Amino acid sequence: MSFAASSSTIMMKPYRGKIPLYIITVILCGFAFFALLYTERLSFLSSNSILKPNSCARRGAVVKAKDKTAEENIENPELDDRFDFDPDECNIAKGKWVFNRSIKPFYTDRTCPYIDRQFSCEKNGQLEFDYRHWEWQPRECNIPRFDPELALKKLQGKRLVFAGDSLQRNQWESFVCMVEWMIPPEKKSMKRGNVRNVFKAKEYNASIEFYWAPFLVLSNTDIDVLEAKKRILKVDTVNNASKYWEGADILAFNSYVWWMHGIRVKALWGSYANGDEGYIELDTPVAYKIGLKSWANWIDSTIDPNKTRVFFTTMSPIHTRSLDWGKEGPLKCFNETEPAKKKFWGTNSDKSMMSVVESVLKNMKVPVRVLNITQLSEYRIDAHSSIYTETGGRLLTDEEKADPARHADCIHWCLPGVPDTWNQIFLAHL
Repeated sequence: MSFAASSSTIMMKPYRGKIPLYIITVILCGFAFFALLYTERLSFLSSNSILKPNSCARRGAVVKAKDKTAEENIENPELDDRFDFDPDECNIAKGKWVFNRSIKPFYTDRTCPYIDRQFSCEKNGQLEFDYRHWEWQPRECNIPRFDPELALKKLQGKRLVFAGDSLQRNQWESFVCMVEWMIPPEKKSMKRGNVRNVFKAKEYNASIEFYWAPFLVLSNTDIDVLEAKKRILKVDTVNNASKYWEGADILAFNSYVWWMHGIRVKALWGSYANGDEGYIELDTPVAYKIGLKSWANWIDSTIDPNKTRVFFTTMSPIHTRSLDWGKEGPLKCFNETEPAKKKFWGTNSDKSMMSVVESVLKNMKVPVRVLNITQLSEYRIDAHSSIYTETGGRLLTDEEKADPARHADCIHWCLPGVPDTWNQIFLAHL
């Protein structure tokens, strides 16, 4: 019998043990072959499709496809899986602002009817809108894009309450405007007041509320705004608006900028019956700590953490000293057109006040999630209301606009703008 005939005979014999082809196949396909060996019929070994080299190549093609998808996810953040976001693992404070012209805000101050004139920069004459197209990219993770439909679904049957100062109102108006455009006019409502402001999404049985409480504790300037030297804080008593906070499903607080009108604060225990008599002057961080402890005690004694989630937003930066970011002159944030290129910590961002927040929150019984927006907002010298704002219920005059050193608002933010990013982070935490 010829060698060729013998070879043919061998190939046609039933499988009796190790054969060279089997060894070659094991080397080429490894564990994939063993999986097939135990799951498929023995006769499958004669199939040409298994023995072809492109069997393993096909597995390689799958890997390449996965790699390509990963690359597309990096290039297109909209494809990111939002469930991968973990606030306990990712430090959102570390990152950079990236300009992205394709980013379009969900609203403008002309399309959303709920924005205060104080934040309506476009209506007030601002003609440069690049500040709307910067997105914050943390170094360690991707923040999911704000999804208004998802936000409304998460709030279905719930009350979301913002409480604090005008910067908290800045964020509340941003949140409302980011979702309200999806709701037909007959299925939403808004009630405004000096203290209580309630937006309702009727179809979702949801409310998004804001309560004016600039110190969180009681003061004689909560309603009738007094100049700083006449303000007295009742640091042992939480603000009267707290009666509206009860029963909320989500509470979001802030309090900082109103404390920063001097190095000392007039503080009072008891009542205001004796007018200015009875107060003592405390260093601002000391008074702030006493006030925050009073707020914390109210939270711990009133809020059920099984029913209500509590958030605290860190201080929003104030850009009133251009030397902080390397600019000469007294113009503050006026005429800035892009974020600061280098990391800096502003003069008005008081670290001792931030440490007070940290020390109080860590000793609370009710868990409080901190939204750390300070450093990422510190870069945004370009996004304040500046001269495109109002004061005392009226727009700035041309003469006042010509004197930004005195009249530019470098505390509050244009809407749409930086508070939209705060809410993007906030929703990711929800």
